Amino acid sequence: MVFAFVAGSSSVAAEALTTARFTRQVLSGRWFTLFACLLILSASGATYAFGIYSRELKSALGYDQRAVATLAFFKDLGSNVGVPAGLLSEVAPPWAVLAVGAAMNLAGYLMVYLSLAGRVPAPPPLWLMCAYVCAGANSQAFAGTGALVTCVRNFPEARGAVLGLLKGYVGLSSAILAQIYLALYGGGDARSLVLLIAWLPAAVSVVFLGTVRVMPPDHRRPKRSTHRGRGGGGDVFLCLLYISVALAAYILVMIVVQRQASFSRAAYSASAAGLLVLLFLPLAVVVRQEYRIKKELEDSLSHAPAVMVTVLEKSTVMPLAEPASTTTDTPLASSCVGSFLRHTFSPPAHGEDYSILQAVVSVDMLILFVAIACGAGGTLTAIDNMGQIGQALGYPSKSVDAFVSLISVWNYAGRVTAGYASEALLSRYRFPRPLALTLVLLASCTGHLLIAFGVPRALYVASVLVGFCFGAQWPLLYAVISELFGLRRYPTLYNLGAVASPLGAYVLNVRVAGRLYDAEAARQHGGGSLGAAGGDKACFGVECFRTSFLVITAATVGGALVSLVLVWRTRDFYRGDIYAKFRDGVVVESPVDGGPSAAEQRPSEEGSGGRVNGGQRDD
Repeated sequence: MVFAFVAGSSSVAAEALTTARFTRQVLSGRWFTLFACLLILSASGATYAFGIYSRELKSALGYDQRAVATLAFFKDLGSNVGVPAGLLSEVAPPWAVLAVGAAMNLAGYLMVYLSLAGRVPAPPPLWLMCAYVCAGANSQAFAGTGALVTCVRNFPEARGAVLGLLKGYVGLSSAILAQIYLALYGGGDARSLVLLIAWLPAAVSVVFLGTVRVMPPDHRRPKRSTHRGRGGGGDVFLCLLYISVALAAYILVMIVVQRQASFSRAAYSASAAGLLVLLFLPLAVVVRQEYRIKKELEDSLSHAPAVMVTVLEKSTVMPLAEPASTTTDTPLASSCVGSFLRHTFSPPAHGEDYSILQAVVSVDMLILFVAIACGAGGTLTAIDNMGQIGQALGYPSKSVDAFVSLISVWNYAGRVTAGYASEALLSRYRFPRPLALTLVLLASCTGHLLIAFGVPRALYVASVLVGFCFGAQWPLLYAVISELFGLRRYPTLYNLGAVASPLGAYVLNVRVAGRLYDAEAARQHGGGSLGAAGGDKACFGVECFRTSFLVITAATVGGALVSLVLVWRTRDFYRGDIYAKFRDGVVVESPVDGGPSAAEQRPSEEGSGGRVNGGQRDD
């Protein structure tokens, strides 16, 4: 009996040890990092809820439409100008980037809340409110850099799916925050929503600070599972896609039901509980995937001789492979200025690792900048003014709130569709991602025209088109940047590409839409110009936004034509297998982690300056 008791105790201890090891494997794996990033980004899109509380800003602080448009510009400026976040990511680990973002989120939005609630000695001037909004919105850039860039480096062979999935959760975030806000505060007070925006995203980031880090693929797994096999992750991304679709559908149903029926606080709490279940459901997928990896590793260890041969081959061959030659080598006889200019204006092939300056001065980055400034600037103008557009066209306030929430859902749909569909089309048919971007820009023109001409009952369709096309632009932009310019400086280049959006929004929203709206409102109210604190003089009728959105449509068509130039310039690059180097066991690590970059680890395929994987020089 004693022996049986000892044996039983040993068995329990062994099981507990096995469970502890597996739990540690799950929590330290790259799939759990992906899950953590999904939660962080699902709470980080507070900027898309601006349309809900912008009317509170307008009435409580006495702003006119041009002042609200200026606040919207600084909101877009903060959320998209993430160059400081990118530069910090070059020298600091992801947790530091997330921590800075959490602090900025709390400080910025808390001051906005205190201003709306009258808890400050005097109403802040417009420039100070712009600073508060910009600081709070800039936290989104830090969260996106810390989470999204990390996941792209962890899954370089599936970056389209990763970008679409993560940016999709960002697109849903405002609707998620709205549902949680209804459960906690019961609705009816936009100031409480701003308070929730201040503390919840910061809290989520702080909880997962220790789990978000760069972890390249585990090459200890059998070769058959490194790409599309069971352990490669293709089915995991499909499962995560299905869960995100279920989440979006659930939110859509809740929006419709809550607009049609009267909900109590308990009913709002029940709907939020269902939302949280769907938010945490990806954790089950992560655990299942880690269990598969564990079983595959155990099976491979049962064939120890074969594994040892593979390990020896990698340990002897890889160090002997010479690093890819880049343009950073400087001839000894050249002057410093001359070598710097040659280095900057003689970029490597498409797909290789560009320096920041090489990418900034390249024609490809200029084309992307112009296309996104026109495309995202126009769709952002529609999103930020959706409340005023609905009011001008005579829609009830309940419908206007539904438009804002629907834009969030369709924003998600555009991001996920563009990410997954472009990845599938690229891998199967070599369909270039820049061409997909062109098609998205042209599709958004339909939504702009529906707003411009005030087609009866068409604002529902316009909100769908605008939200979908706005969302679809981002995974395409970020994937194209990572593919053309490499991953070594991706944190900074990723944020440089996003700078185009607020600049385009400033021109199209503040200088065009805001100015024309106030001019029409002044005409309807008897003439005279409206000051920055001239009161809430609303504009009614299709004339309020007609000229503005005709200008936006023309600008978007121009951006689409410019993007066709990039399609032509990269046609040879996208005909090749641009991900072959990642499937061959290349390690992509952040420079701050001390690991080799893609360029340092990858052996030279055709010598320096030659075409690699279908890429061609940019000179």
